[in-house]
Amino acid sequence: MRIKEVKSSRDEHEFLTMPARLYQDLPHWIRPLDKDVLAVFDPKQNPHFADGICARWILKDDTHTVCGRIAAFIDYKSASKNDQPTGGVGFFECINNYEAAAMLFDTSKHWLATNGMQAMDGPINFGERDKWWGLLVDGFDHEPNYCINYNPPYYKTLFEKYGFQTYFNQYTYYRKIEGGIDEGIRERAERIGRSGNFVFCNIEKIPLEKVGHDFQEVYNHAWSSYPDIVPMTQRQVRMLLKQIKPIMDKKLIWFGYYGERPIAFAIMLPEVNQVFKYMNGKLGLWQKLKFFWLFRRGVITKILGVAFGVVPRFQRKGVESAMIDAISRMAFDEQNTFGYKEIEHNWVGDFNPQMMKVHEMMGGTIRKTHTTFRYLFDRSKPFRRAPEVNSTRHH
Repeated sequence: MRIKEVKSSRDEHEFLTMPARLYQDLPHWIRPLDKDVLAVFDPKQNPHFADGICARWILKDDTHTVCGRIAAFIDYKSASKNDQPTGGVGFFECINNYEAAAMLFDTSKHWLATNGMQAMDGPINFGERDKWWGLLVDGFDHEPNYCINYNPPYYKTLFEKYGFQTYFNQYTYYRKIEGGIDEGIRERAERIGRSGNFVFCNIEKIPLEKVGHDFQEVYNHAWSSYPDIVPMTQRQVRMLLKQIKPIMDKKLIWFGYYGERPIAFAIMLPEVNQVFKYMNGKLGLWQKLKFFWLFRRGVITKILGVAFGVVPRFQRKGVESAMIDAISRMAFDEQNTFGYKEIEHNWVGDFNPQMMKVHEMMGGTIRKTHTTFRYLFDRSKPFRRAPEVNSTRHH
């Protein structure tokens, strides 16, 4: 076997198309859009290149067939917030062969160490945690959500045999949109409502410029205590809004305000993989026409809960319940005009038991589990799992 760094357009094509052969017999896999994968490695589209670097490799067998791939990357801002400088690996795909996997991991480890890293997390994204984060270890009989990893079960063995250890587990909660919400949530929401200072609303009448400003303010306050999270810049927020605008349903994006100050948000999107699974990774003119035709025919019946956050000062004071109550009154309307039938929330880490309780209160059950692994280059150094936080926010 021979490993080769991705340098040419042909290398990039082989990196991009390799999974299609690997997954051809896995019926629940949905091929990611080519443009979404390529955007991660394009400095013009990925703002993390401003403070980071990355490299990609493909692995070929003796017949010159690509049998593996991997990317390694360093976001210097987040790397320095760990106990040791920590880079990442992601977009890992490999045949069920440990020798092949070890070659990919060894190459990434050497590149990261050469660039000053002492550990690597994987599989993760060269970007925000809401995409391509974690290895699927349970829930293989369900289709993946948009930009969420799906992989064969044997990947877990390849990671663990190499020496990766569980840094944290990630839970995807699911529930059908029926039956209302817990009465305790409604009671706490009513107490908040009687104060008169809180407002909860979707963004149907809010300019997108204000949406971006309010999102940045809540995000940077709510996630400030995470050890490896760095504040989002306005450029990153603008790029995020640009990405989601074509699929945005304004009634699914909510903000909470205390007076004029934004204090909470719930970001939900139509689960577009219910349409993209018919596109085979492409999104040209024909696929776009097909997308909008299927979209309007009501093919999308599931919501993806992307992010939920409350600034620390207002956590555990009933704001979470009030936000959930406001959204549920829209979703469970008696006229049944909402249109969506089920919801899956983007992952909640096991380091955040408070947020797990919120999902359980909402009637959610764990449908999928991903794992973020960590590998320490100094094998004598004691391994520590992600520290527990106690807050109501998730990606």
